[in-house]
Amino acid sequence: MSEPAELGDLDLAALVSSRICHDIINPVSAISNGLEMLAEEPDDDMRAAAMDLILKSANQASAKLQFARIAFGAAGSAGAEVDTRDAEKVAQAFVGTSEKHDLVWDGPALILPKNKVKLLLNLVGLGVVALPRGGTIRAVISGDGEDLSYTVTATGKAARLADQVRALLAGDASGEVDAHSIQPYYAARVARAAGMTVTVESGEDEVVLTAR
Repeated sequence: MSEPAELGDLDLAALVSSRICHDIINPVSAISNGLEMLAEEPDDDMRAAAMDLILKSANQASAKLQFARIAFGAAGSAGAEVDTRDAEKVAQAFVGTSEKHDLVWDGPALILPKNKVKLLLNLVGLGVVALPRGGTIRAVISGDGEDLSYTVTATGKAARLADQVRALLAGDASGEVDAHSIQPYYAARVARAAGMTVTVESGEDEVVLTAR
């Protein structure tokens, strides 16, 4: 493995911002379209359909922003800790924005340093990435303190992570990092800050991400 290369602060902030915008642009655009329909459409059935679109899209945008707030954001001041029950709540809502994915959360309620929670949420996000055709993500929290570990298993047809994603998780940022690949790069940075190491294993229709 090559020595970890790091983006500058400005580039990192720009790419994370681009990733968040990419995640929420579709539901926000759908809200705008629904509002236009409400303003112009006299038919009651069409207006009801527009309202359903607005409500569904607003829930999706909210879920993705709440997830990003903890997974990418400061989540409080320096040294802040996060309740894993809050992490589970935002993770369930985030995964639920896709009708193709389900999340099973298996772990005790813990108060953990924010970087360790940010890492777990980013691994859940990568579990979604590993399942382009949908499937189940199972997040298991084991141990506590120095013995804390995570296992995120993505199971579904054609489950895989691209070689670039695997390399970035391993700390090899020698290739180009863009808004699409910033999450595994960021996850590797957060893992180092949390004193944890991420490994990836693949099987038939399964990808397993482990952090310890």
